[in-house]
Amino acid sequence: MLKAAVVPLMPPLEAGDHLDQATFHQRYQAMPAGFRAELIGGVVIVPSPLKPEHGEYHALVMMWLGHYWAATPGTRVRDNATAILGDTSEPQPDGVLIIDPAYGGQTGYSEDGYAIGPPELVVEVASSSESIDLNAKRRDYEQAGVLEYVVIVLRQRVVRWFCLQDRVVTAPDSGIFESKTFPGLRLAAEALLQLDGPTVIETLRQGLATPAHETFVQQLQQQRG
Repeated sequence: MLKAAVVPLMPPLEAGDHLDQATFHQRYQAMPAGFRAELIGGVVIVPSPLKPEHGEYHALVMMWLGHYWAATPGTRVRDNATAILGDTSEPQPDGVLIIDPAYGGQTGYSEDGYAIGPPELVVEVASSSESIDLNAKRRDYEQAGVLEYVVIVLRQRVVRWFCLQDRVVTAPDSGIFESKTFPGLRLAAEALLQLDGPTVIETLRQGLATPAHETFVQQLQQQRG
């Protein structure tokens, strides 16, 4: 008499589970569509539902990054895409700006098409996730080799821009941040916090018109060649 094979059930992901990245990734893929989770420092984080405020700030951040991408061949922007950073880290950042691997960037792809390696710049919009984003997630990004980390802290109404590998936080008197990794990427912090899209984009355009940005674009093309 033939016996039916017993297929073990895949345990569902639960907030607070302590897992390695490979196990987390396997269980994550088995979860229902629409479920979101991250692995931060070996601990499973299940985000809270998002309010309209988060969505509006997220949309403006992505518009800001998207304008830079369109003006800077050799870069890429990703929206809510998984990033495999190490044995205990698989976050899903709100937004990232990377140098395309073909142009000398530090990310790559897994066999099943997921991003591997640290994005050059990560942006998170933080409200209920503020403590995680500013602490455990920041440590993961720093250890993985992320160069710059921007956190839009909604409850405090402040922008935090960390240059992780230099272990400094930039706080310009002008209120306009500028990336060290991506020349010309300027952010008018107060305008962003007020959801003033035209000022955010106009400030960025001023950065894109600088010789530093033009030189960076040329360097990226040479790197590909």
